[in-house]
Amino acid sequence: MDRVTSREVARRAAVSVATVSRVLNNLPNVSPQVRDQVLRAARELNYQPSRAAQRLRAHRSQVIGLIISDIQNPFFTSVVRGIEDYLQKHGYSLVLCNSDEDAEKELVYINVMRAEGVAGVILTPSFQSKPNIQNLLDHGIPVVTVDRLLRDFEVDSVVSANFEPSFQAVSYLVRHGHRRIGMVCLPASGVPGVERRQGYQAALEADGIAVVPDLVAVGDAKEAGGYACTRDLLLQDNAPTALFVANNLMTLGALRAIKDLGLRVPQDVSLIGFDDMPWFPLLNSPLTCIAQPTYELGKGAAELLLARIKTPTAPIKHIQLTPRLILRKSVAALNGSP
Repeated sequence: MDRVTSREVARRAAVSVATVSRVLNNLPNVSPQVRDQVLRAARELNYQPSRAAQRLRAHRSQVIGLIISDIQNPFFTSVVRGIEDYLQKHGYSLVLCNSDEDAEKELVYINVMRAEGVAGVILTPSFQSKPNIQNLLDHGIPVVTVDRLLRDFEVDSVVSANFEPSFQAVSYLVRHGHRRIGMVCLPASGVPGVERRQGYQAALEADGIAVVPDLVAVGDAKEAGGYACTRDLLLQDNAPTALFVANNLMTLGALRAIKDLGLRVPQDVSLIGFDDMPWFPLLNSPLTCIAQPTYELGKGAAELLLARIKTPTAPIKHIQLTPRLILRKSVAALNGSP
């Protein structure tokens, strides 16, 4: 007698094969009614899972997929190391992919992960990631997002706080006498970009300083965007005396633009960047910055994913880590401020 397949169970229960897989593997995101339909159909058909398939899944379950948004961004070096160290310690291997902030490329890799039967996926989602992630969940593959939170979407996540450290950085500039403070922003399509800009605005408003639209420039999160935005801000007739730059690559672009304009940090313009870099302390004026706990972000994401694999029905967790403002020498006082 031929073995009953999961496709036949799906047909009897009037659901997809992916839903059958989710139910039989006791994974989340299936309603109680659908779960009962599938289990009833499996009993009625006397469905027995393939032992060969179970062995294959067990073998593949030692592989985790990681999809990051920009492999050239040094921010991710420590994040990836934190993920890899934790997974290796627990007997898992890692497959690394780069999406280039491209939802279509991200989907290609997600399809590869699904086809290879990885145990789970960690990713830095693009702003169009929800359908792609749902694709994985529908096939019973758990997901954790790192660095970015997808609002109104139930997957585990590990992120850094954005609003409060941005507020602290801009307040530090205000305490040093700066009133015309420019910001080089991330695109508003992601949560970090929105929250860092909100922190900037709230810090100005807390000190009674009007938010001037001309002092806010939105970059592309890359060095070129930081360069172009910084030039635009500093070539204004009433240029800002200080800049807050929303990520490390744009900070690099800002430094290059300041140099090309013949200006100096902090004598001509004070500067604070979001993210730390190993070479920031080596600059002529070591850079004040917001340092994210990058290794801990990666380790936390890996820890959450393995916990999700072990207990698929556990409550969703959102973990937020706290960056710190590192004070160096890139901010000068104005008008007799301390």
